[in-house]
Amino acid sequence: MEKQELTIPNHVSIVMDGNGRWAKEHGKPRTFGHKKGAEVVMDLCRDADDLGIKYLTIYAFSTENWKRAESEVRALMSLFGTYLKICHREALEHHMCVRVIGDTSALASDLQDLIRVLEDDTRDFDGLHLQIAINYGSRDEMLRAMRALLRDYEAGPFDAKDLDESMFSGYLDTAGIPDPDLMIRTSGEMRLSNYLLWQHAYSEFYFTDTLWPDFDKKELIRAIEAYNRRDRRYGKAN
Repeated sequence: MEKQELTIPNHVSIVMDGNGRWAKEHGKPRTFGHKKGAEVVMDLCRDADDLGIKYLTIYAFSTENWKRAESEVRALMSLFGTYLKICHREALEHHMCVRVIGDTSALASDLQDLIRVLEDDTRDFDGLHLQIAINYGSRDEMLRAMRALLRDYEAGPFDAKDLDESMFSGYLDTAGIPDPDLMIRTSGEMRLSNYLLWQHAYSEFYFTDTLWPDFDKKELIRAIEAYNRRDRRYGKAN
């Protein structure tokens, strides 16, 4: 199937799984796999933009990932700092609009500063919209959204009948971003892992055995080809 024959999903979300296994297969420490996986992200952004994908959301660090070995968490946080600087440079060059979703208040102050600058400097760009989920968990997101909604209710009560899906979505980290059309998970795992549970209500799921550091444009096109074979009755763009 040629590229021009494909219907390109507007929004693709990805669970980037398999960095540790990839590193083990190559006789390297897990941190090496994470570094390689981070390098793949920028290539993927360019590939997604080239294919016509408008929104790309990647799962970088979950609320559960804090339970990993302390040394691995430290390495990941250091990698995020480096990656955010690279992302800033790439975003300015390619006019990417970058947004970080998740509870960033738990991150170190230097990472929060990098995120703030990255978002401020790119918020008006009209290229690929990249969402990076850091310290993100969907249950945590929905609880934070409900707390914010209740605070607004206490400040000025509204009619409960006004609370609908659209209103609640406005309190989520992804407010203003269309729901994913296609969710891709690498490394053969077949679960959502607390990732965009609300937003994935009508998404198509694609699972591949490919480990994340080996994921490339060909793999992305395979996922889009599988998406094109689905009979989508719900969740289509207007």
